[in-house]
Amino acid sequence: MALWMETGSEPKTETEIADLQAISALKESTALELKEQGNEFVKKGKKHYSEAIDCYSRAINQKALNDQDTSVLFSNTAHVNLLLGNYRRALSDSQDAIKLFPANVKAYYRAAKACLSLQLLSEAKSYSESGIEKDPSNKELKKLAEQIDLKKLEQEQREAQVSKAFVEAKVLVSAIKDRRLKIGKALYRELTGLRKPVLDRNGILHWPVLLLYAEVMSKSSPPLPWDKENHYTRDAIELYYEAGSGVCLSMTKILRYLLEGTAVSNVQSIGEEEKDATDGSPYSSFAGSSKWVTVNEKRTLHDVLKEANFIIPMIPVFYVVSKRSGFYKDFSTGKWTPPV
Repeated sequence: MALWMETGSEPKTETEIADLQAISALKESTALELKEQGNEFVKKGKKHYSEAIDCYSRAINQKALNDQDTSVLFSNTAHVNLLLGNYRRALSDSQDAIKLFPANVKAYYRAAKACLSLQLLSEAKSYSESGIEKDPSNKELKKLAEQIDLKKLEQEQREAQVSKAFVEAKVLVSAIKDRRLKIGKALYRELTGLRKPVLDRNGILHWPVLLLYAEVMSKSSPPLPWDKENHYTRDAIELYYEAGSGVCLSMTKILRYLLEGTAVSNVQSIGEEEKDATDGSPYSSFAGSSKWVTVNEKRTLHDVLKEANFIIPMIPVFYVVSKRSGFYKDFSTGKWTPPV
């Protein structure tokens, strides 16, 4: 009997030939039956998709169908995997279908759709174009090709935005470095948000500045409703910054800050950490109390920010204090520190 023949041997008798033909016909019939069962499971809905894939896979494993029919089975499996969101598997199945029968238009469509879901836009475009070459009137492929083109345009625009934001931030970091400014960790983000310095076309660095009224920030003092006693008149106020507060950041950390809120925000890797002479170096904490430095109003902001003891908390912060207020004594003697 043909069942007992060794692998690779040829049938010698009419009986063996007949047996092999019968086995082949049975396997072909089984494969076609499994294919139909798979189709029925697909029609029944998502709960039966895994059963459909099982039927198609068993039909393929019969190895009884010609390349074109087997290609259809792989394409059907790809279809179900697309419905399940198994895009990698759907792409693999589509590729197998195309290899077996390059004229299988549905396989190109499903390969393109899987690639689109995987953000493999160049590959998606290639598969859609190949499918349209095989069937120029295929409306589904043409519609999918339009979606892919739109996605590619969006991706290119996004990449351009990322590149632009990155270049601008790098230029800004260089400007900060050239001016030998010291940048520390951001403070009062609830007030400053994502405000950042801006370098204009003339190479001038423009800084947003945060002015805080220290007396209002004190928990022991009530909010000013506003200054009914006229303590905060122009001739009575003084401006201070907190000296030596914080730790200088590396250029890479500054770059990451400047890129917050831009198209580069979600980029995981910006580059290797760059270290400069002051990176990670804290300034003196002055025996646990802050040191307040009076700002000479005749000086430019640029000159003040360049002071050796001024670590800019991303945005320059200055404190406004009135010499007429009872709070002034506590402030000037170092009894007051900014609330955490």
